[in-house]
Amino acid sequence: MSYKDVQERNAEESRKLYRQETARSGLGTARPAPRVVDGHTRPCTECGAVDWVVDNSRGEVSCGGCGIVVEENRIDPGAEWTNHDSTTDRSRVGAPSTYTLADKGLNTSISASDLTSSAAARHGMSSSARRAFRRMRLYDERSKTGARGTRNLVKPNQIIRDKSGLPKSAQEEACRVYKKLSEDGFVTGRSIAGVSAACCYLIARQHDIPRQIKHVAEAFEVDEKMLSRMIRQIGREMKLVKISKPSDYFGKFLSDLQLPPNIRSRVDAIWMSIEEYVDVWQGKKPMGVAAAIIYKAASESGHKRTQAEICKVANVSEVTLRGLNKDLANLFETLSKFSNN
Repeated sequence: MSYKDVQERNAEESRKLYRQETARSGLGTARPAPRVVDGHTRPCTECGAVDWVVDNSRGEVSCGGCGIVVEENRIDPGAEWTNHDSTTDRSRVGAPSTYTLADKGLNTSISASDLTSSAAARHGMSSSARRAFRRMRLYDERSKTGARGTRNLVKPNQIIRDKSGLPKSAQEEACRVYKKLSEDGFVTGRSIAGVSAACCYLIARQHDIPRQIKHVAEAFEVDEKMLSRMIRQIGREMKLVKISKPSDYFGKFLSDLQLPPNIRSRVDAIWMSIEEYVDVWQGKKPMGVAAAIIYKAASESGHKRTQAEICKVANVSEVTLRGLNKDLANLFETLSKFSNN
C-alpha cells in the first residue's frame, strides 16, 4: 500500500469519526453526553448505571437502570407560570385576555372609580385635575377603539358587564356570542341592548342559571316582547336552543319565597315522580310547573304559601297555577289507583 493510499484511508477514518461525534443538525456541535442530572454525576450505587431521571411533577430523581429514588422533594428550577386562557402561552406577564373588553384586555385603562369625588379627594386631586383626567380617560378609550369592529363592541361589552349579573365565565361567553353576531352582520339595525340581553339570557340558560325574560328585560331596559323575539332569532342563529325544565327554577323560587331548605327534598321527590309523564308538563311554561310543584310541596310540609305569593315569584297568573295544580292532582290520583290495583 502506497503512502498516498495510507493518507487517504486515515483521512476517511477521521471524517467518519468526526461525523459520529458531531450532531446532524448542528455543525461543530458535539453529541450530547449520557444523561446526567445536576448533582448526580456518579454511577448508581445499586446497579452502576449513570442514567438519572428527573420527575418534576413528583420532585424526585431516580435511576433509569434500577429505579431507585436517590432524591425527593426536589425544587424545580424552571419558571413558575399560571395560564388562565387555556392556551400554551407560558408568559408570566399581563392579565388573561377577556372577551368582556373590546381589546380583549390588552391595553391599560383609567378606572372611572378613581375619578369619583371621594376617590379624587383620597388621592389629593383637585376638581380641575379630576375633570382633566376624565377628558383624558375619554380620549384614551377612543384611541384604543380606532377600528370600527372594535369600537362597536365597547358599549355592548359594558352593558353585559354592568347589567347581566352573570358569573365571569358566563359574561365571557355572552360577549363572545355578541362578537360573532356582530361579525355576521346580525346586530345591524337592531337594538344593542336587546341583542346583549338576549345573549345573556341564552348563555344563562346554557349554564342552568335561572333567569326570567321579564327580569332580564327590566335589567337591560328593553321591551319584553322584543326580547322574546330576539331570543328566538339568536337561538336559531347560534344554535343555542335549550329546553328549560321546571327543576331549573326550584332553587331560585324557594329562595325568593323564603322557604326552609328541607322542602327542597320534597320538591325534588314530586318532580322525579312526574318527570317521565311528559304530557303533563311538556309544552307548558316551566316556571308555572315549578310553581305548582312548590305550592304542593309547601302545603304538604306545613309551610303553605298563598297562590298570589307564588304567582308573583314565578311570574305566572293564578289561573295558570290553578290549572296546573288540577293537572297534578289528577295525575297523582291516577297513579294512586294504579298502585292500589
